[in-house]
Amino acid sequence: MDRLKHRPGFYEKYIKRPQDFCCALLAIIVLSPVMAIVAAMVRLKLGSPVIFKQERPGLNEEIFTLYKFRTMTDKKDKDGNLLPDEERLTRFGKILRSTSLDELPELFNILNGDMAVVGPRPLLVRYLPLYNEHQARRHEVRPGFTGYAQVNGRNSISWEEKFDMDVEYVEHVTFLGDWKIILQTVKTVLKREGISSESSVTMEEFKGTTSKVGEI
Repeated sequence: MDRLKHRPGFYEKYIKRPQDFCCALLAIIVLSPVMAIVAAMVRLKLGSPVIFKQERPGLNEEIFTLYKFRTMTDKKDKDGNLLPDEERLTRFGKILRSTSLDELPELFNILNGDMAVVGPRPLLVRYLPLYNEHQARRHEVRPGFTGYAQVNGRNSISWEEKFDMDVEYVEHVTFLGDWKIILQTVKTVLKREGISSESSVTMEEFKGTTSKVGEI
C-alpha cells in the first residue's frame, strides 16, 4: 500500500517560508563581515574558486545548485583523479567544517527558496535511485541548513538512522520543533559534535539499504 504523501499544516503553508526568508536575510546582514573574512581566507589558502557549487536534490527531488565555501584542494594523483577526501581536506578546511562556517553561503539558497532553515540536509544527486520508499520521503519538504539528524548525531550516526530522523521530521513539522532544532544547532556547532563518522573525515558514501525496514 502506498504511503500517504506529506500534507503541510498551517505553519508550513503560511509561516515557515516567510520566516526562513527573514531569518536568512538577517543572518546574511549580521554575518556579512564573517563571510567576507572567510572568503578572503579561502582565496588565500585554497585558491579559487572560493565558492563550491554542486547540484543537489531539493523539494520533490527537483535539482538546485548548492553553495558552500570551498574546504578542499584539487590535488590529483598521477592519473588525473582527485585524491581521497582525507588527503584533500586541509587543516583550514577542517576548521571551516567543524565550525560550520563553510555552510554560510547556503543562506542564499534559503533566500532563493531552494532550502529552508530546518529540514533534511540536501545530499548527492547520485543517491536518489538508492533510497527505499521510506527514505525517499525526505524530499517531501525543502532541504534544510540544519535538521533533526544534524542535532542528533550529524555524521557520527548511520545513514539509516539519519534517514529515519529525516522522515520523522517530515511527519512532524512544527514551529516549536523548528526553533528547538535551531537552538540545538547552535549548541552542536559550539561543541563541534558529530563532525566526522567513525571511519571518515566527513561521511561514508551511501550505497543503499539492503534491509526493507521502514517500508510499508
